[in-house]
Amino acid sequence: MHPFHLKKYKTMFLIVLAVFCVLAATIATCNILVSSYGVYTRDSIDSLPEVHAALVLGTSKWLPGGRENLYYLNRIEAAAEVYHAGKCRKLVVSGDNRKNNYNEPLLMQEDLLRRGVKQEDIICDFAGLRTLDSVIRFKKVFGQNSGIVISQKFHNSRAIYVGRHNGMSLVGYNAADVSRYSGIKTKLRELFSKLFCVLDVHILDTQPRHLGDPVQV
Repeated sequence: MHPFHLKKYKTMFLIVLAVFCVLAATIATCNILVSSYGVYTRDSIDSLPEVHAALVLGTSKWLPGGRENLYYLNRIEAAAEVYHAGKCRKLVVSGDNRKNNYNEPLLMQEDLLRRGVKQEDIICDFAGLRTLDSVIRFKKVFGQNSGIVISQKFHNSRAIYVGRHNGMSLVGYNAADVSRYSGIKTKLRELFSKLFCVLDVHILDTQPRHLGDPVQV
């Protein structure tokens, strides 16, 4: 190979390597930063404060192939536990409802009713298209400046990061996680979710896609 071409390819390789290293360092830094907000989460129901409302973050109930999503099931169990322990009076269930045959909040409501939560104490947020939307809508639409967020710890940390940078005092209650093997795709996706979380909060000033009229909780 001609020395000129060899030098050109070497330069291109070094540029690509440098970009990769910067991206990897940025992702790692954002993950460490957002994960540090796990200090505001709790594993014990007794350590939670008593609040007016808790925010239950949605996810799909079913996985491809028809299996029940353990992330979903564990969040529902945790939400019912918080409610029956008297740690909140209302549950705001927030999730995706963009398709006619897909409605996360209604599924959460149905499953919470089966666990003894009163219907009048469940408020559906049908515009929780992503975590940021759910958290900011909890404040701007449902009027809650403080409360308990219910999801897995890695998700709670991100939600609390968004909330506390939007003037909200949130505490997370950690639903049981799933096995490392079952949750590997979710964990990989979370690496980039935390990166975009920092970008949304500090660079893009991202707001929910939908707000609307206030809802009394």
